[in-house]
Amino acid sequence: MNKRSLGRSGLQVSPLAFGGNVFGWTVDEATSFSLLDAWVDAGFNFIDTADVYSRWVPGHTGGESETILGKWFKRSGKRSQVVLATKVGMEMGPGRKGLAPAYIRGALEDSLRRLQTDYIDLYQSHDDDADTLLEETLAAYGELIAQGKVRAIGASNYSAVRLAQALEVSRQEGLPRYESLQPLYNLYDRAAYEDTLEPLCVQQGVGVINFYALASGFLTGKYRSSADLGKSPRGKGAAKYLTARGLRILAALDDVAARYNATPARVALAWELARPSITAPIVSATSLAQLAELVAATQLTLDAAAIEQLNQASRPQEPAPAG
Repeated sequence: MNKRSLGRSGLQVSPLAFGGNVFGWTVDEATSFSLLDAWVDAGFNFIDTADVYSRWVPGHTGGESETILGKWFKRSGKRSQVVLATKVGMEMGPGRKGLAPAYIRGALEDSLRRLQTDYIDLYQSHDDDADTLLEETLAAYGELIAQGKVRAIGASNYSAVRLAQALEVSRQEGLPRYESLQPLYNLYDRAAYEDTLEPLCVQQGVGVINFYALASGFLTGKYRSSADLGKSPRGKGAAKYLTARGLRILAALDDVAARYNATPARVALAWELARPSITAPIVSATSLAQLAELVAATQLTLDAAAIEQLNQASRPQEPAPAG
């Protein structure tokens, strides 16, 4: 499998990242282990999680995903075969959030313990923290890199303005820089990334590992009416995509998929993989059949006509004329 460079970090990653939010949420420990084994056995090496996964589940406190990954590392012995990404900054409890140096240091130790490893390949700021100076956060990451506990850093959910400011602080102060960005991006959610974030990432050589790559499952074609939304726990997240534009995108995916003897999900991911600024979309699977679909997507190369058809069908809505 051809690996891709993640920004200027030196890390080489597979063209898809496995999203670990499902571990301990929609898949149990045993299923998680089988999915992880199959992922690595298929030649993929990139896994993304976060300390907060899956705190939103009743009875969970956060750290469930990292804990399952740690058990799998210990059982499988495959830690060295994985580029491991996790995140810090989302609220883990009262007073436990943000990117202040002391909090980052403590949160990292918690993640390392749960993950049963002594280093994180990509440690990411899960959300911007306007209450902490950028240089303080970046300096704290620099200490962790110097200690060998972190190899590279990334940002998630940053605006183009704040990411540009962070990159400039890194340059001026000689601090580590964010080598990756984790934005929302897929065939439906295009405008926010393409308008401001994409030009910055291309100019600065920042890798992009976009989340909701299949728009909460909508781009698989699973949800075509409001009656379909109850098909899975994630169905309600797809409701906002059931618009005239969303259905137009599905029609184009169906058409291209028929020509390539593929599926809408494969085509949607192949469209993303063909975009030069995208390093590795983040995807999840809850079964080996779904995982096989993801593997197949990396083997599909769309021609220019198919990409243009999808571009046109998914054109972001133009603002209505004034007056």
